[in-house]
Amino acid sequence: MPGETNLSKLLKTLKPEHVPGDYVFCSVPSLNALDLNEIQCSCKEKEGISIVLRKEYADKLKLDYSLVMAWITLTVHSSLEAVGMTAAFSKTLAEEGISCNVVAALHHDHIFVGKKDVGKAMKVLESISGDIQLR
Repeated sequence: MPGETNLSKLLKTLKPEHVPGDYVFCSVPSLNALDLNEIQCSCKEKEGISIVLRKEYADKLKLDYSLVMAWITLTVHSSLEAVGMTAAFSKTLAEEGISCNVVAALHHDHIFVGKKDVGKAMKVLESISGDIQLR
């Protein structure tokens, strides 16, 4: 089933879901010594391989990280060709002083926010469907 491309429909059906746990972003030179089942997502960059993983696993491996984050999944099935959804929710979060890091996957967008901001971010995201057109 193809994902939704209509921005209005996407915003009305974001349905954010908080994924339990504490998550961190780290950089490693290789994935060879890691349990790939423990990595939530990765991206190869020129500086190294950026990975998102549970804080507990990063601590076990003694990996460096700067911020403990919460994970929110937007459960709407958005198309890779959808235009404007990330801009709309990130602008609304920014207006509330909430930094977000977005990972777009095939079926859903995943937002990582500072752990201290997760409650506020969930409220903001839940409210978007009712008033995003007013912004």
